[in-house]
Amino acid sequence: MCRLFAMTSETPVSPMIALEAMDVMREGHDGSGVGLFLRDLAGPFEEMKDAPILSGIFSEEGLRRLDTFMMEVGFMTKYKITIKVPKTPPPGVPKRDIYLIRAYEYPEEWDSYSQAELESELLKTRLQLRAMGEAHQDMIVFSFWPNVIMLKEIGDPLTVARYLKLDRKELHARVIMAQGRQNTNYAINLYACHPFFIQGYASMTNGECTAFTPIREFLLSRNFPGYTGYQSDSEVFTHILHYTRTRLGLDVSAYKHIITPLQDSDINNHPNAAFLKQLKHSCRRLIIDGPNCIIGCLPDHSLFMVQDRKKLRPGVVGGRPGRYAFSSEICGLDYAVPDRDKSKDFQPMHLDTVIVGPDRQEVSLCNQMQPLPLLH
Repeated sequence: MCRLFAMTSETPVSPMIALEAMDVMREGHDGSGVGLFLRDLAGPFEEMKDAPILSGIFSEEGLRRLDTFMMEVGFMTKYKITIKVPKTPPPGVPKRDIYLIRAYEYPEEWDSYSQAELESELLKTRLQLRAMGEAHQDMIVFSFWPNVIMLKEIGDPLTVARYLKLDRKELHARVIMAQGRQNTNYAINLYACHPFFIQGYASMTNGECTAFTPIREFLLSRNFPGYTGYQSDSEVFTHILHYTRTRLGLDVSAYKHIITPLQDSDINNHPNAAFLKQLKHSCRRLIIDGPNCIIGCLPDHSLFMVQDRKKLRPGVVGGRPGRYAFSSEICGLDYAVPDRDKSKDFQPMHLDTVIVGPDRQEVSLCNQMQPLPLLH
């Protein structure tokens, strides 16, 4: 198993809180790597929320190729954080040249684009850069999106965080997701490291998806450019979330009905029985086979947690108005939000979707037996 931790806070916080909470849970992960997702950024990025931010790892040659490509497209650098590290990395951490976080001005010809066109072009650009990097093994691109930073690396999470000096104020954020990756299914590859992200949607998973192949084939058949890669079976959870919201137009409460639909007998007694029968039939190839605990983030900065029917991966949500955390273990929650009312901690079961909205004032609960909010 691996371990998950996410936080949403009115006051921007250092990502070190998440990495230190991960360290409290270190018995649950093997220290093989760490993935970090930051959103609703503070510091210098707060004044440029609409500027796309490129996050990745580059060799010196890869950085030169990046600069040439971006200038040809018309992107101009607005702000950057270049993390140059000591020549000798800690044990277990690969030697890299440059960790780059760079915000850009859009090309002038993009000024007339609609929001949908901007999102499409940003996705296209990220995929082009990823392909360039894979061809020459000189760049790894994690994200290219406004108000989002992603960092991933092999090695012990806290060791990596200290090595990269992630306590810097420029990286403070109001939404943080972190995962200590245990490499159990595939060769180590940073594109297989959680969290995963596509066009405003992010998720990370503790578990495995043995139904990966039919899910991947269904998503590939949608002919959407972003449904690609799949270095990890868990990446499909992010893409199903994106598909649920952007292609089906459904609320996050319906996400659970797609990945873990109700039994037929329960559907027959549901207020939205006809709709759920059709949804289960048409999306049957997206049904997961766990065990899985999934934490996700929506474009409006809401965080949510769901469990599959087997409920064999731990997860708990708790906090106080203004700061809530989602954690694999209560000890991680205790570290990050010690001043909460612990009696209100909630461990979702297989029918539940737990949500903390962008106002960060309370924990909301959706149960699959309740009417769907967009349909009743």
